[in-house]
Amino acid sequence: MPETHQPDPKRWTALIFIAIAQLMVVLDSTVVNIALPSAQRDLGISDGDKQWVITAYTLAFGGLLLFGGRVSDLWGRKNTFIVGLLGFALASALGGAAVNAPMLLGARALQGVFGALLAPAALSLLAVTFTDAKERAKAFGIYGAIAGAGAAVGLILGGVLTQYLNWRWALFVNIFFAIAAVIGAVLVIHEPAQGRNRNRLDVPGVVLASSGLVALVYGFSRAESDGWTAGVTLGLFAAAVVLLAAFSFVESRVSAPLLPLRVVTDRNRGGVYLSLGLAVIGMFGLFLFLTYYLQQVMGYTALKSGFAFLPMVGGMIIGSTQISTRLMLRVRPRYLMAPGFLVASVGMLILAQIKVDSSYAEVLLPGLILMGLGMGTAFMPAMSLATYGVRPEDAGVASAMINTSQQVGGSIGTALLNTLATSATATWVSSHLTSKADLKSKLFINESAVHGYSVAIYWATGILVLSALIAFVLVSADGQGGRQQVSGDKAADDLAIPVIAH
Repeated sequence: MPETHQPDPKRWTALIFIAIAQLMVVLDSTVVNIALPSAQRDLGISDGDKQWVITAYTLAFGGLLLFGGRVSDLWGRKNTFIVGLLGFALASALGGAAVNAPMLLGARALQGVFGALLAPAALSLLAVTFTDAKERAKAFGIYGAIAGAGAAVGLILGGVLTQYLNWRWALFVNIFFAIAAVIGAVLVIHEPAQGRNRNRLDVPGVVLASSGLVALVYGFSRAESDGWTAGVTLGLFAAAVVLLAAFSFVESRVSAPLLPLRVVTDRNRGGVYLSLGLAVIGMFGLFLFLTYYLQQVMGYTALKSGFAFLPMVGGMIIGSTQISTRLMLRVRPRYLMAPGFLVASVGMLILAQIKVDSSYAEVLLPGLILMGLGMGTAFMPAMSLATYGVRPEDAGVASAMINTSQQVGGSIGTALLNTLATSATATWVSSHLTSKADLKSKLFINESAVHGYSVAIYWATGILVLSALIAFVLVSADGQGGRQQVSGDKAADDLAIPVIAH
């Protein structure tokens, strides 16, 4: 039998600081969105360049996630966690103090670089710290709630800071999160000594994976602005396919790959990555179009629109910490993931019924609650399963794959659903336009926009149903009871960690 190790007595306190770091990374994807109009006016950023405030972050973050995950395996998860926090705080300070557009864009790219170190380190620390089944369920329930609700919290926080202070505080606020998490990491986070990866860094893999993911994410960004058939869009997608295919070939040949193929070819983890990526496409559609709908059609302020998402946050917390946490040890993950995504799709279907004069209480409230309950129920077992049974020395890169699937899913969702909405709006206008006066009518403009939002949300509903189907078919693991087992052919005794059959 393998040696049994006593759990870290400070593990629950450590979870607080891991959660703070995760919240900072997740909410930063939306907190800046709310502050962007103010920053654009203040720094004189052109309409053509404003997208780079978002894109600079997503390109660096999405492109370097696998590298960040492997660095945490090689260098140590706690070390990478602290460096990621400090770097993110520095980048946020530079962004908040920006005096021109290039300085802000550079700071956002730097945030993405350190976010790519921080996010996988945080999740892999959680995975190696909590190995007991009941404790793991509770810890991942809390983490899953934060991961799911962080984007909505970012909308609220961005609205509060922008309305009552100014847009710079949407970046400065990260400094306080980071300092608190660094202090906690130094004092209470203790990474298990077992499972450190002693191999050399796979440099060709880093170059191919990072450039391939950047090309893919940027390709979707350009598809949204230039069109799907534009030369630059097609060129980026072609480059992404070639680079990622070359990456897969290299990883199957090198002795110490950046991403061991066993991590993604495992049926359960592959199913998790795919279903989560698809679900995030739907989630991004919801945030994107409901934010526009609330502010431009219903006339909500940035702050009020942020608070309008609170019922979904509440639903996510309940779904993650009360439903999934209680059932994860008793039922197979697919019996939580598939129904969770289906409940979320019902919520999305309700939200697709929005009209220019819809009531928040009758349409948005029930839709958002169901969305939150479903996503919270599905996300937590998915995140836990994605790191369950993985070799300890691969925990960082397995965690990075979760973030990568979500990042790519978000990029696809933003581009694809926005394109569908724009096309549906144009079709509606061409079939309903009776005179040029209609184009000056606020009601006509709002009706055309809402029709586009509704069509895109219907598509997002279908994507969530597909996500549920994939989770049910591909995710075949038993319940995640007991302690973790490593996958692959390496003996558990060699790793000196407690295991059970997966």
